[in-house]
Amino acid sequence: MRSSSYSVLPARPLRAVVVLALAAGLATAAPAAHADPGASSPAVAAKPYMGWSSWSMQSSKYPGLNPDGDYSYLTEANVLKQANALAAKLRKYGYEYVDIDAGWWRDQDWKPEFDAYARQRADPGRFPRGMKAVADDLHAKGLKAGIYLPVGLEKEAYDDGESPIWNAPGCTTADIVYDDLRTTNGWDSAYKIDFSDPCAQKYVDSQAQMFADWGYDFLKLDGVGPGSFKSGENYDNVADVAAWRQAIAATGRPVHLELSWSLDIGHVADWKKHSNGWRIDTDVECYCNTLVSWENSVDDRWQDAPAWTRHAGLGGWNDLDALDVGNGEMDGLTKAERQSYATLWAIAKSPLYTGDDLTRLDSYGLSLLTNREVIAVNQGDSPPAHLVTASDPQQVWAAKNPDGTWTVALFNLADAPAAVTADFTALGFTGRAAVRDLWNHENLGTYRGRITQALPAHGSRLFTVTPKGAALDLTGYEAESTANTLGGGAWVADCSACSDGKKIGNLYLGGRLTFNDVVVPEAGTYQVRISYVGGDARLAYVSANGGGAVRHTFASTGDWGTVSTATVPVQLKAGANTLTIDSGSDYAPDIDRIDVPESS
Repeated sequence: MRSSSYSVLPARPLRAVVVLALAAGLATAAPAAHADPGASSPAVAAKPYMGWSSWSMQSSKYPGLNPDGDYSYLTEANVLKQANALAAKLRKYGYEYVDIDAGWWRDQDWKPEFDAYARQRADPGRFPRGMKAVADDLHAKGLKAGIYLPVGLEKEAYDDGESPIWNAPGCTTADIVYDDLRTTNGWDSAYKIDFSDPCAQKYVDSQAQMFADWGYDFLKLDGVGPGSFKSGENYDNVADVAAWRQAIAATGRPVHLELSWSLDIGHVADWKKHSNGWRIDTDVECYCNTLVSWENSVDDRWQDAPAWTRHAGLGGWNDLDALDVGNGEMDGLTKAERQSYATLWAIAKSPLYTGDDLTRLDSYGLSLLTNREVIAVNQGDSPPAHLVTASDPQQVWAAKNPDGTWTVALFNLADAPAAVTADFTALGFTGRAAVRDLWNHENLGTYRGRITQALPAHGSRLFTVTPKGAALDLTGYEAESTANTLGGGAWVADCSACSDGKKIGNLYLGGRLTFNDVVVPEAGTYQVRISYVGGDARLAYVSANGGGAVRHTFASTGDWGTVSTATVPVQLKAGANTLTIDSGSDYAPDIDRIDVPESS
């Protein structure tokens, strides 16, 4: 879940998806591989996974989806109905995982089933043939089977500490948790496992072996911390994730391990080492009478994804959650919003798993889910796109592909129509470029200098741009240079990640930095690249030569030790200029340097 909390009561179940900062400059590297080669076999998470998840329909109040009460959608019959539709409509495009989310071991009143060894057992009302039979059916259709667990030992499984642990003589549930029965996970629905006792690993081993014996290919481990809006020692589940990775490896079965939800970026090295994917945000579902809504919380991803971009790569991917763009009115989005939603998921190289009712995809939704050129962006060798511009309502995202082309997305996140421009100098080249529209499968011809598109509210376009001009020359100006002027409380600070080991910090409540003698050959609008550090999203006012300042939002870089870049348009005169970055009455990011193109 996200903001909704889990308990043993039927009204509040578990959430379901177990589930650029570039250093200075725009150069894009190939996706980074896992820190731990044992975290996945080459067949697991070589690219973002594609499929279907049950949670979006389980959690919705849309009429008819849950006729027997909240979260009642999850049944064997419904899973297999969706699997049939997936196999018929989407499998040939790469969709193959069928992920069974929270509740498969709980009845309609949310009462759980456990076996004699404190392991979850299929509820006979929901899954009368058991979970192995369902996995067998999915495999027979050429699909892969996914299953779900919350992290920790569920409270109901404790059984006064007397339940034995499978294949671990002498071990009971009392041995695997802390004596004070401290709780863990995003809903405090489980006791925290104490991995200082060898019996604890044996318990996780027993669960992993059970899933392997059933034939599951995917596990979503949910409520994982640090994250899920919980912090502190009790909610640190890194040891659990490491134990699961070890247990999965011991089974000998390749299993994709996905972590959920809203993981702490401060532990991204752990998530990358031990898992194949990690949710970066709260649930996308609105828990309302549609599956999702733009405001709660599809639009959050444009703000939260940039800090995570550099961490995605071979073996492990940033998970933006379910892609619900196929059911029209049930989705709760306009057509423009549905396309933007699908565009961001594709260019961020998020897993593409939909929570829609696949038996009633509308024609537009089907076209979004099955566009081979857009899927190729997500599944190909190019790196995830990064946010090129400031994090303002009109945004440009881009990735440089191995063949020298660029994938470029334009987004208008405003509530009214607006034009959005991708300036080629912001991408790193000048002159002309050929442009292809990927959603419409159309070559648009050659553009000079930039692409500008008028977009509806929450609208987008997605292009492949093939440069025909020259590489861009830039002139760099260090923020800490003695030629600059500091105002307010701004000061020079050390910064190991910054280009010269220094930055300007303390830019808040009137703090400002003025770059003096910024020289350009001719008057015009220049795409100035600002290298900055910011552990959270921050505002700054940018102006030139004492003119009117323009407010820009700078996305979080993920922490206070990582440098990212954002380009902003600045009107400069021929010759020497001053360029000021001012915090105004708010807090601005720390500034490393600026790079100014040698032509406008």
